[in-house]
Amino acid sequence: MSARGRLLLITAPSGAGKTSLVRELLRTHPNLRFSISYTTRPRRPNEVEGRDYHFVDAAEFARMLEAGEFLEHAKVFDYCYGTSRRQVIAELDQGHDVLLEIDWQGAVQVRAVMPEALSIFILPPSCAELERRLRSRATDSEAVIQRRLRDAVGDMFHCREFEYAVVNDDFQRAVGELAGILAGRGSASRTTRPELQPLLAALLD
Repeated sequence: MSARGRLLLITAPSGAGKTSLVRELLRTHPNLRFSISYTTRPRRPNEVEGRDYHFVDAAEFARMLEAGEFLEHAKVFDYCYGTSRRQVIAELDQGHDVLLEIDWQGAVQVRAVMPEALSIFILPPSCAELERRLRSRATDSEAVIQRRLRDAVGDMFHCREFEYAVVNDDFQRAVGELAGILAGRGSASRTTRPELQPLLAALLD
């Protein structure tokens, strides 16, 4: 019987580059499985059911929540998101590593029931770079950008609650750090490392 897989929790503020890092990690680690969340958010034109999300209405989400089917759930930007407990446990039991791309609140919920999970917070190299990345998308209004910047500071406030922190200033280096954490070589990426503290102070100022 194969060894049980590891659960990887990755959190970041909007604009930190989390999605690109996750995609590269999945591409280079065949045993890593991405947990597809359930959401009440309407499907966007480029999204595919079962690939990007499992799209459900509010009533079905409420039923699943009441039945205890979610490992974690949260309301983000007016929509509900949740992770299937059964799907995650099945993948872990089969020996696959599983990656959850969730917000800090969801990570807290998962760690409460699965404390062995590896928790990682992705940070931008500066607030200025975070704002530049958000504006470069050219898809959000000024009001939305300002809200995301405010929310980012609130999210980053919780970084110290995570076991690891990866600064996404150099993409390939950040991917390498994530791979090292997954392989059990993440000591240099601990959130408590002294050299990280000035950046955290600047981001939260």
